[in-house]
Amino acid sequence: MTLSIQFEVPTWNQIYEMLQAQAQKIQTSKFHPDIIIGVARGGLIPSRILLDLLEIHDFAVITVEYYVDIGKTLQEPVLKQCLAAPLTGKRVLLVDDVSDCGKSLRLAKEHLQTQEAAEIKVATLYSKPGTITKPDCFEVETSHWIVFPWEYRETMRKILQKSNCKRGAIHDVAKLVRAGFPKQLTQKILKEMS
Repeated sequence: MTLSIQFEVPTWNQIYEMLQAQAQKIQTSKFHPDIIIGVARGGLIPSRILLDLLEIHDFAVITVEYYVDIGKTLQEPVLKQCLAAPLTGKRVLLVDDVSDCGKSLRLAKEHLQTQEAAEIKVATLYSKPGTITKPDCFEVETSHWIVFPWEYRETMRKILQKSNCKRGAIHDVAKLVRAGFPKQLTQKILKEMS
């Protein structure tokens, strides 16, 4: 079995450049966040970089579980870790890596709204067409499956688990490499996993 999806594999440099552009957009807007809240897991690294670029010191994390495999989700997203920081009267920047179908971000935003924030804006690196939660700020719209540098090994493992034959795995790994997955890293991960 081979995967019928297309991959997009941004590099660390591309991600940093996207976050710099995003920070610049936020700085020139009328919205000036008091706190950044990262959606774990995917939003942790982008939110930490935005903290640095925007020179914001107040940071919190919430965890939403929804995707369990490549292209496979739970029936509905689950809030696994609620917010511990008070938000009353604060302007909140909610950060994730991608707004795919938008259900996770919608759940996260609804949770933050119960915390009496003054304003909540959503920022992601990527947004998918048809998402139900269109980010206020995003850099790229794509329908591809995005493989971020912080999930290389996890993605490779899931591809190998999904492929019930060696030929299917080779096809999917080759497709991943053509999309920009580092070839030397591919060989190293495959060697470690065999």
